[in-house]
Amino acid sequence: MEISLDANEPYWTRTKHTKDEWLTPPSITESLGHFDLDPCQPIDPPFVHADKGFNVLDNGLSQVWDGRVWCNPPYGRETFKWLKMLADHGDGVGMIFCRTETKGFHAQVFERADAILFLKGRIRFHHVDGEKANKDAAAPSCLIAYGLRNVIALESAVERGDLQGRVVRL
Repeated sequence: MEISLDANEPYWTRTKHTKDEWLTPPSITESLGHFDLDPCQPIDPPFVHADKGFNVLDNGLSQVWDGRVWCNPPYGRETFKWLKMLADHGDGVGMIFCRTETKGFHAQVFERADAILFLKGRIRFHHVDGEKANKDAAAPSCLIAYGLRNVIALESAVERGDLQGRVVRL
């Protein structure tokens, strides 16, 4: 394992193979219904999760968010800035690792979300070229609902068997 010495990242979280941008498998968003906006879309998306998308060049955190939002934020130091924006917006679903011990998880999920779907197993994300990763994610993931229609979407996806896990209403 090669350790990164980037001063902006803790040494224990980064390797030469680590990156912040992982794409959601399309089956996840398809199971949740229509989304109007994906503020974390790649520059050249191999597939899209919403009608409109912002990429890193657009800086989705500085844009106005409209409609129902899908947010799989860049994984790293900025994750909870994106969830704060989603929570402030109040209508959407976010997906992050289940790092329930973190201050950000407490502040933007436990204190602000309407429900959490703790997914069974680990997701196999896609690379930005659309190719499926060779391995499952390094941690379990959860879907976070802000707004009643998104709580219902999570519960419906589990009831239909599209997603496996447990929904917890907060």
